[in-house]
Amino acid sequence: MADYNKVLQPGDWQNGVVNAVIDIPMGSSLKIEYDRTTGCFVLDRVEPSIYAKPVNYGFIPGTLDEDGDELDVLVYCQEPIPTGVYLKARVIGVLNFEDDSEMDYKIVCVPADDRDNGDSIGSLDDLGKRWMEKIEQHFSHYKDLKKPGSTKVLGWGNIDDAKNVIKESIESYNKH
Repeated sequence: MADYNKVLQPGDWQNGVVNAVIDIPMGSSLKIEYDRTTGCFVLDRVEPSIYAKPVNYGFIPGTLDEDGDELDVLVYCQEPIPTGVYLKARVIGVLNFEDDSEMDYKIVCVPADDRDNGDSIGSLDDLGKRWMEKIEQHFSHYKDLKKPGSTKVLGWGNIDDAKNVIKESIESYNKH
């Protein structure tokens, strides 16, 4: 395995395109995490199947979020994207999220080249209110069986908000 933080840059985030590495495919209840010390993906735990990921979940290499991990990405795509695959992803917004009293932002993206939908998704509004409600429901409750009340969805931000979070996470990574 390669160390994604050494072989990939965050991407052209100023123009709204990032490199995204997938940890957990959509539909999976496996909590897979990237271990930056070994450059491997590790099965951390098996979540209850009712909390399977409603979206492809991963990270932006060369970033460090306030929770001490790489900045998370949620990649909307009609298909599950396998663990370890990286893609160029277009930023469309951010989920402002708190986990155990720590900010844990989720940058929302779509594949930069999505010919299936004609690259028609340009903002969170294009995903629709129901999709955002499902994501809020998932992240508000996915830890309820183990640590009820430990997660909070604090709202959504637009593309510029997402770019600011990415910029701060790159600066944090570069300081460490």
